[in-house]
Amino acid sequence: MKTLVLVFHPDLKGQSHVNAALAAAAEKTPNVTVRDEYALYPDGKIDVKAEQAAVEAADRVVFQFPLYWFSSPALLKTWEDEVLEHGWAYGGDGHAFEGKEFAVAVSTGSPESKYQPDGDNRYTIDQVLIPFDGTAHHIGATWVKPFVTFASFGISDEALTEAAKNYQEFLSK
Repeated sequence: MKTLVLVFHPDLKGQSHVNAALAAAAEKTPNVTVRDEYALYPDGKIDVKAEQAAVEAADRVVFQFPLYWFSSPALLKTWEDEVLEHGWAYGGDGHAFEGKEFAVAVSTGSPESKYQPDGDNRYTIDQVLIPFDGTAHHIGATWVKPFVTFASFGISDEALTEAAKNYQEFLSK
């Protein structure tokens, strides 16, 4: 299975500790292509045809990003708005994701205990990610249970190494 990992972190090579490690692990995984979207499009102007071609060459598409205010970084939303065109991703003759798997690999600053109905964040991580599940359904892709790295603020080197190993396993399935 060919997997496309689209990494959406505004400063992957600078401020990112967790997403940089996960992206590096993904790059070492057979049959995985990693695209650093902020590096490709620092001006926010997405090459729609290049992104569509990358998706078409994959069997699975993974959005990797840090969770920002219960959502994704801005470029990911722009990517969705521009790349998931009517007639290509859905509607009319649009079936680009038919038969493909779709997942997210998200990192959170807070621990999993905060993502509970009685936790500080009020919602489970699955509830927070419902828009991505809905997108998968709308474009005809098969939603895959998300890969989540909780408590990225202050994560130990050992825990990050384990997360990277688990991410490679997730991508290899």
